[in-house]
Amino acid sequence: MYSYIIEGNHSLQGSVEISGSKNASLPIIAASILNKTTSKLYNVPNIQDTKITLEIMKLLGAKVKKANGKVQINTKDIKKTQIPEELMGKMRSTVILAGAILGRFKEVTFSYPGGCDIGARPIDLHLKAFEKLGINIEENYGFIRCKCDKIIGADIDLDFPSVGATENIILATVLAEGVTTISNAAMEPEIEDLAKFLNKMGAKIEGAGTNFITITGVQKLKEVSYQIMPDRIEAGTFLCIGAATAGNIEITNVNPEHLVPAIHKLQEMGCMIEEKKNTVQLIAPKRLKAVDIKTMPYPGFPTDLQSVFGATLSIAKGTSVIVENIFENRYKYTSELKKMGAKIQIEGKIAVIKGIRKLHNAKVEASDLRGGAALVIAALTTKGKTQIDKIEYILRGYENFEQKLRKIGAKIQKLN
Repeated sequence: MYSYIIEGNHSLQGSVEISGSKNASLPIIAASILNKTTSKLYNVPNIQDTKITLEIMKLLGAKVKKANGKVQINTKDIKKTQIPEELMGKMRSTVILAGAILGRFKEVTFSYPGGCDIGARPIDLHLKAFEKLGINIEENYGFIRCKCDKIIGADIDLDFPSVGATENIILATVLAEGVTTISNAAMEPEIEDLAKFLNKMGAKIEGAGTNFITITGVQKLKEVSYQIMPDRIEAGTFLCIGAATAGNIEITNVNPEHLVPAIHKLQEMGCMIEEKKNTVQLIAPKRLKAVDIKTMPYPGFPTDLQSVFGATLSIAKGTSVIVENIFENRYKYTSELKKMGAKIQIEGKIAVIKGIRKLHNAKVEASDLRGGAALVIAALTTKGKTQIDKIEYILRGYENFEQKLRKIGAKIQKLN
């Protein structure tokens, strides 16, 4: 088990280069299964989640080479269609491999996915969509087997704009017969990135980034090189780090358009923000102001930034109200913040945060990826040293986190 020891109460200043997107890398790595040849991916973050996904790719039969943010994947010799159960249980996004394996082999077997305990996150939308495409589904002893002779395009109307279901439908239908449409599709930038990658490979996908996507099946795909988009959640996290520590932080390698809801809230909190082509600079006031936040599917406020904003608002002047509309267990981090003196009341999906001037140091533990990042933000604001245990969750999604924090003046060390 790893831990962070953080000495807080320092104003953080400087520049941070944001890594490639975790949530774009994982479906793009899965999509490399479809072209039966080589995919060269650049700007892939070296984090636990990408390592696990690449490990599964190797177990399926792919050849993987990694060097300096470049990952080369050759999927020509993949023969297996079962995703290993022990790795499937480690992270939820492994379910995205199902769509790609189905698209290529017309069959796949997998167990229910694991990952952070932030809510039910059922995969029924994925399975209902697969059935619409003519795929037979059997569930036995925790395993799901999907099989068909051919995948035939269909019109799919999602009950909820699920990112994972949208991605899985795209992956399953790129090589299908006919045309597939997705109504009420998720509109996240990571879906647009997946479609750009597949289109560069020879797919015919239109409308990604909107709520209506059309996929016209093609017979084969080609070798491709592709640069992964920057991680908008890491970017939002570092902006909150600057805000919470009364800092002056510049983040580079970002797309400011992807950060609009976060930037608007930080401006409401009193931060001065300057946007350029691929950089954002934040200058924080001495004390932040309270704001209200509602998480929504993109282009609304992202659920993945709710926790880090919650930690930041715990020292803002006034009372903030957060409404979490996506995942029911997203507030687990608040019990740890309370150990540090935070005044937070939870009622169902609503959190009421009465800001205090200073949190105090304590021994706390991460319960999920973004909740872990929230505890880091809280620790950076306190006097004295805070110990955060179970930081494996944090390492799943943030590349070189402590090194980047040290670069802008944080006093942080990692313990085994």
